[in-house]
Amino acid sequence: MKNSSFILSVINRYHSITFFYKYLKILLFKNSVYSAIISLPIFALIGTFTYDCSHDRLLKEEIMQVIIVGCGKVGRNLAEQLQAEDIDITLVDTVADKINDLCENIDAMGIVGNGASINTLMEAGVDTADILIAVTASDELNLLCCLIAQKANHCQTIARVRNPIYGKEIGFIKERLGVTMIINPELAAAQEISRLLRFPSAIKIDTFARGRVELLKFKVLPEFKLDGMSVSQVSDTFRSDILVCAIESPDNVSIPGGDHIIHNGDMVSILASPLNAASFFRKIGLKTNQVKNCIIVGGGTISYYLTLALLDMKIGVKIIEQNKERCEHLSELLPEATIINGDGTNRSLLLEEGLTESESFVTLTNLDEENVFLALFAKSISDAKLVAKVNRLEFDDVIDTLDIGSIIYPKNITADYILQYVRATQNSIGSNVETLYHILDGNAEALEFAIREESQVTDIPLTDLHLRKNLLVGCLNRNGRIRIPRGQDTIQVGDTVIIVTTHKGLRDITDILA
Repeated sequence: MKNSSFILSVINRYHSITFFYKYLKILLFKNSVYSAIISLPIFALIGTFTYDCSHDRLLKEEIMQVIIVGCGKVGRNLAEQLQAEDIDITLVDTVADKINDLCENIDAMGIVGNGASINTLMEAGVDTADILIAVTASDELNLLCCLIAQKANHCQTIARVRNPIYGKEIGFIKERLGVTMIINPELAAAQEISRLLRFPSAIKIDTFARGRVELLKFKVLPEFKLDGMSVSQVSDTFRSDILVCAIESPDNVSIPGGDHIIHNGDMVSILASPLNAASFFRKIGLKTNQVKNCIIVGGGTISYYLTLALLDMKIGVKIIEQNKERCEHLSELLPEATIINGDGTNRSLLLEEGLTESESFVTLTNLDEENVFLALFAKSISDAKLVAKVNRLEFDDVIDTLDIGSIIYPKNITADYILQYVRATQNSIGSNVETLYHILDGNAEALEFAIREESQVTDIPLTDLHLRKNLLVGCLNRNGRIRIPRGQDTIQVGDTVIIVTTHKGLRDITDILA
């Protein structure tokens, strides 16, 4: 009895992710009461050891508790990423198989039930949770989950909301319903695609400092004359204010030093302002002007948001959609676009609609295989900028080898946005994560920190800071002025700083120190 009380006191006081706690949660989840009773004396010893070893650490830092409602592709991807953040995760879904499958692969507690039920949420620990994230297939259910969680605990809430109808009501939803953050995966994906069509030479574009800085990835071709050139030589040779911050080669992925040699076929990522990036690309012979027209296969929600953006950029748009009713609806919503009712996988139709002359081709059907196949076909007959949407993440390494232009993973985009917010809530008052992207196929991160107060890294020349290995201070944004930092530059209060590193989980600017 004494041992049982001690165990409960440790759980209630610290709610920590220790071996003891994780194991007990598994036992409870499996409803194996017999096993739990048998194991209690053992757990008492483990619990005592855990408390003694981690008492000081637990006093210093509380483990963040996050509830994820919805264990689909987004929920799974998010749970896998949050697992590496030292976060206590509880999963909620109505389908037991999804819970069981996910709990076998990650360290989390699973609750089978409706996330909009207060009883289910209380069982999941909403009364002590820091954040609830609702990513089910239903917008309304996600909003209701957040509303209940906010009323039950006043915890922070994040909802995935996809329907364009709610797009103009975001302010009302956040203010009146208390939803902390709303993420629209389709809108986020469309924004990323539109950036690529504005700058078609880039394979991927991520933005920082509210668009003042871009992280652009491109493939090194022989005509660029970069083969055999070191990273330090690039800026000097082309007199461009850019920073080479990541290189992907067939046998290596790295954050390069100045002596790293670039080779044809490498995927190079640079940090620069849009103007400086454009200047650099022009000097090496890459096209920098946005496309003039675009053919989109698939008339879903992403297509709708993308077309709105492209029309605003004065880019002509053709949408090929097989469903007649959807075509009629799109014609009403997008009168300036050309809507074609037909099979986007039909070779004759694509040729008839001018694929060979089109400057860009975007495949947004619901089937990954169709999107990839169509991109391969377009590559064989045209010089169009190619963008393909892929939902499944399991074969991203294979798809990347196909060299079909830019691949968009909406699930990854959603998870990155949410992870950025979660990471920000864990920061100290001294700095805050403003932007976060996973790069180099998830092997590295690019983060933007807002510097709010003095610390061990401020007002000290970068050459004098003992930085971690495989970490670059990529860019400084000071009062809207962008600068690629040199050795004598300093980080100051009020700056935003872009960090590129292979080290995962940076939450504060001081984490860049070795």
